[in-house]
Formats: sequence, C-alpha cells, structure tokens
Amino acid sequence: MAYNLLKGKKGIIFGALNSNSIAWKIAERAHEEGAELVLTNTPLAIRMGDMDELAAKTGSQMIAADATSVTDLENLFSKAMEIFGGQIDFVLHSIGMSPNVRKKLPYDDINYDFFAKTLDISAISFHKMIQVAKKTDAIREWGSIVAVSYIAAQRTLFEYNDMADAKAVLESIARSFGYIYGREKHVRINTISQSPTPTTAGQGVKGFSGLMDFTERMSPLGNATADECADYCITLFSDLTKKVTMQNLYHDGGFSSMGMSARAMTQYNKSLECKECQENPLNRQDAEL
Repeated sequence: MAYNLLKGKKGIIFGALNSNSIAWKIAERAHEEGAELVLTNTPLAIRMGDMDELAAKTGSQMIAADATSVTDLENLFSKAMEIFGGQIDFVLHSIGMSPNVRKKLPYDDINYDFFAKTLDISAISFHKMIQVAKKTDAIREWGSIVAVSYIAAQRTLFEYNDMADAKAVLESIARSFGYIYGREKHVRINTISQSPTPTTAGQGVKGFSGLMDFTERMSPLGNATADECADYCITLFSDLTKKVTMQNLYHDGGFSSMGMSARAMTQYNKSLECKECQENPLNRQDAEL
C-alpha cells in the first residue's frame, strides 16, 4: 500500500544491480510513494545488471558513475539536478564490495591493496558522495541521506572479513558528516543496520546460508527482508523523520538486542548431541556458526 510519503520528492539511488538488490527494492518503493529517481551504478554494473528494467519500471533515468571517483560524482549530481530542475531530496548509498572476501582470504592474511579497495568502495565512497553533494549544494534543506550497514560493524561475525571494518567506517562517517551537514543545511544522515539479506553480494560471503538460519532463530521477529528494509528506508526519506540524524538504526527483527534465543539454543544443543560433532571439534565449531 502506498501512502504518498515521497510525493514531489526527488532522489538518487546508488547500488541497484538486479531484483535481489536492497537498492532495487528501495527504488521500487520510492517510486510507489511518488518520488522521481535517478539510478546510478558503475558502467560495468549497468552493463552486467538489469538496471534498464528498473529504470523502465520506475520511469527513472540512469547515470553511470563510479562512486569512488569524485569527478564522476560531480558529474552525477550536476546531471541529476538538471534532470530534476533543482535540488535533490534524498540519496541512498547501498554499495559494498570486498576483494578479500571474493578471493576467500582470511582476515589474518588479507591483501592490503584489496583492503584499501574494500574501504574505498564500501565506505570512503560514502564520504566522497556526501562531500560532493555538500560542496555543490545538491541536497535540499531537510533532505535525507541513508546508507545500508550491517551489525558486523559492532560485532565479530565469522568470515565477514574486512567488510566489517568498512561498515564501521561507514557508520562513523554518518555521525561525523551528520553533525556538519545537519548544523549547516539541516540535512540528516543515517545508516540502516539490516539483517543478513540474500543479495548478490551477500550470498558471496562464506557460510551465508548458515548465518541466515542462525539470525532467523535468534531474532524474535525473524530476519528483515529486502522489501521490509525498503519500507523502513522510505520513512527515513520522508518528512516523518526530520529530526532523526547521525543514527545507526537496527532493522534486524531484534537480533541486535539478543544474547541467546530458545530456538538457537535448541539447535546448538542438537549440534552437541551429534556424535560426529563430539568426535571432531572442527565440525562442532562449524555447527555453532
């Protein structure tokens, strides 16, 4: 059901690739709520993904931009303002990639060139995006900037690797820039710490299906889906949250407040009863994860 929460608003969506993307779902919901959109991703992602389909569905224009390139970002915001005939009301940053994760390198033996790339793509691009928007006065007063994060910024999660560091930096940028942009332009900046979600990138993390099962058992409301994340994000783009800023907002079915649930404990006890697990500690460790 649409509520016209974004009627007349204009926004830029970073990171939609295909229908599994959180950014894709957010773009669909923003369109349903009355927003006009510009969709952006790298030239390669646009060629390899299905963004043409999303653009047609939402009546949006696409502008190719590498979010790690200040020049590309300057061009993006300039063209978006031309398309919209003025300033922008909201921006979504839903970008993340780790070469170390893709190469399955363990955290205690990562490649530092890859690490730098992880940080640049997954976190520093957020700073660059906000800095360019502020310098070009691209975002309207009381506008909203949202980035998608994950609880690995606060807690150690098996095999999430250097993406955890990137998410911690991402959330810090939201706080530091949120103060400056809020004080000067009343632009609010927040991050959404989303449940593990089966996006194309998410499924590339080792043990992802096991993680999904664990968080589902731990969360009293269950894992939050990409569609539900889109619903939540729309409220942050809307005028209903004009005084919410510099926050990392958990959207995870209650997982972030849990220590142990009955369902998770039951599964854990079953793993201890498994003869193979008792005989092989490594298997037991895998079962716990």
